[in-house]
Amino acid sequence: MIFYFSGSGNSYHAAKVMAEGLGDRMVDLAKAQREQSFSYTLQKGEKLGFIFPVHAWAPPLVVEQFIRQLELYYEGELYTYAVCTCGQSAGETMAILEAALRENGLTLDSGYSVIMPDNYAVLFRAPSEAQQAQLLQQADETLSLILRAVKLERRDFFRVKKGKGSALLSNLINPLFRRFATKTKKFYPTVDCIGCGICAKVCTAGCITMTAGVPFWEEERCHMCMSCLQHCPQEAIQYGRSTANKGRYLHPDYRA
Repeated sequence: MIFYFSGSGNSYHAAKVMAEGLGDRMVDLAKAQREQSFSYTLQKGEKLGFIFPVHAWAPPLVVEQFIRQLELYYEGELYTYAVCTCGQSAGETMAILEAALRENGLTLDSGYSVIMPDNYAVLFRAPSEAQQAQLLQQADETLSLILRAVKLERRDFFRVKKGKGSALLSNLINPLFRRFATKTKKFYPTVDCIGCGICAKVCTAGCITMTAGVPFWEEERCHMCMSCLQHCPQEAIQYGRSTANKGRYLHPDYRA
C-alpha cells in the first residue's frame, strides 16, 4: 500500500510508477486526512510506502500528522520504504519521517530522493519545457532503480541527496517555514480569474471555497503544496508579489 501526497503531480507520478511496478494500491494521504480515514489492513506480504514532496527540507507537516494517526493491521514482518521528490536536496527529510514512524511503532527500511521540477513558485521560476523533459526523464530512470531496490526489499538502504548544511536547513529553516510561510493570507485571485473552481477542487487541505464566483481561502494555514496556483488555467492565483511572471508547472500526469 502506498500513501502519497502531491500538489503538482511529481509525487503522484512517483507513486503511480511504484504502484504499477509492485502491484500495490495507492491512497491519497491528504484526502484520507480530511476524511479522518486512518485505519487500513495490508495484505500478507504487501509493502508499506510513503511518497511525498519535500517542503523546506522536511516532509510536509500533514504527512507527519497522518503517520502519527495511522492504524495498520498486517501479518508477518512489514517492509517500509519512502520516496521523497525534491527540486534540489532533501535535507534530513528521511530522519524526520523516521522519527514520526517510530512514534507509531513503525520502522523505515529504505528511503530515496528523486530530483524533479520544483513547483514552489514563491521562490523559483518554473523550468522551461526542455528542462522539465530532461528532469522528468532522469527522474524516471531513478524511479526504476528505486523500484528494483524495493522489490528486493533492501534494508537499511538509503539513497537520499541531503545537500550541504542539511541539519541546519531541516532543524532551523523548516520550523520557520511552518510557522511563517504556510499562512493563506497572501493568496488571492487576479482579475483574470474565470471562476472555474479548479483551485477549490484540487486544494489538498480543503481550505478553498468559491464565494461569488471567486476562490476564498477560509483557513488561516494550508499545506503550501501550490496545487491551487499551479492548476489555475488562467494563472490567476498569486501569492503576494512573489509568484507573478514565474510561470507554472504541473507534471504531465496532472495536466488536463
